[in-house]
Amino acid sequence: MQKNVGKMTINYSPNFNSKKRDKKKIKHLVYHYTGMKNDKLAIKKLMSFNSNVSCHYYITSSGEIIQMVPDLYIAWHSGISNWKNEKSLNKSSIGIEISNPGHEYGYRKFSDQQIKCLIKISKFLIKKYNIKKNKILGHSDIAPLRKIDPGEKFPWKFLSENKIGIWHNINSKILKSNRRKNSELNLHKFTMYLKKLGYNMEYSNSGELSKIIKIFQMRFRPELIDGKLDLECFYIAKSLYKLE
Repeated sequence: MQKNVGKMTINYSPNFNSKKRDKKKIKHLVYHYTGMKNDKLAIKKLMSFNSNVSCHYYITSSGEIIQMVPDLYIAWHSGISNWKNEKSLNKSSIGIEISNPGHEYGYRKFSDQQIKCLIKISKFLIKKYNIKKNKILGHSDIAPLRKIDPGEKFPWKFLSENKIGIWHNINSKILKSNRRKNSELNLHKFTMYLKKLGYNMEYSNSGELSKIIKIFQMRFRPELIDGKLDLECFYIAKSLYKLE
């Protein structure tokens, strides 16, 4: 691996498309947590012929990196997914799995070593493939009705301070003062803002809408995840819309 990324182990998964893609096809970074009890089980699954899942890079619990699929091959990490006008983001993305038990097995904060490693590999990939800030995503962003990873403990704000991904520019005191203030009258505009950002806003009932709002909150307002549209969420969405 190039020296600016650090030491890397190679352990290739059999789960990828055999046809190479053009470098220009790579437009997205997608972050996941493993949702497995430990590294051994997660790597076993990613290496299994029967699992039909893989990733390009795996960050261990101790903050080491393993390449599992070469960049120019399509790994199987996103499944049914949408962002803006694109579907099936496997074909246009690089998937990075970060070791974490997830919500099912005792979700915890990502370690400093893991995040340092993530920043290094992300910056390297962003530069190599000219990946735009608004195309650095979580699995939950591209599949909000199916997935919740990397979850509310993932440090999106800190990453944005390191020029990775997007974040809003509103003063935290102003935002907090609007927390829990009903904003249902702004629902139409809110959904328009999220659709402009890239979220698939095709939902069939209020329960699915609540799920999408929760996913938005996990990423941009992790202090309160209740699936309800309040003024704080509305202003955050509006701010992000203006940054587009």
